Amino acid sequence: MRVLGLDGALARASAALWQDGSVLAEARRDGARGQPAALPALVDAVLRQASPPLPDAVAVSVGPGGFTGIRAAIALGRGLADGWGVPLLGVTTGEALAEALFPALSEGRAVWSVTFAGRGGLVLERAGEPPVMLEETALPLPAGPVVLVGDAAAPAAARLRARGADALLSGERLPAAAAVASAAARRMARGEAPRAAVPLYAEPLALRAEPLALRAAPG
Repeated sequence: MRVLGLDGALARASAALWQDGSVLAEARRDGARGQPAALPALVDAVLRQASPPLPDAVAVSVGPGGFTGIRAAIALGRGLADGWGVPLLGVTTGEALAEALFPALSEGRAVWSVTFAGRGGLVLERAGEPPVMLEETALPLPAGPVVLVGDAAAPAAARLRARGADALLSGERLPAAAAVASAAARRMARGEAPRAAVPLYAEPLALRAEPLALRAAPG
């Protein structure tokens, strides 16, 4: 399966063409969060490097991350997928970061993705749970060993270790398009339903404890 991956969620814009476990072509630009204007040129560079055929699918990171970068990547991915008549697949920031980990680092450990949010907050993403926005001091203690990924992994790991947690700090700070493509293909190979390519936003931790009826009540 050949997949074009796109990412603009954090402080990197990247595009990659992935096929059956190999990266055929890749282009990236680090810098300001999202780098949305760089994505079309990166895609063009990747497609020029690779020989036909066209991708079987397009995979795009949906967040959590920067508002502009996520929406720009999704819009570009949707245009390409529609033009080629192929599916558009969503991948979260945490899924992409976890995909890039060496298997030995995640063996016996839960993967926690921790990224910076506005106003000094953090976004915590754990497998099978919606991402939440919280203060660094409000990071929950893990039930067992964890490995941390994301651009806020270092302060989060230090905070958890100070509280006695078994928190391993990985080197995965920013997602890459190749990992986005690989994660999407792996999800399909497991027979799981594809994730919708719509922006994934974190909600403040305090709101998750409120009954749905209260949050939906008219102001």
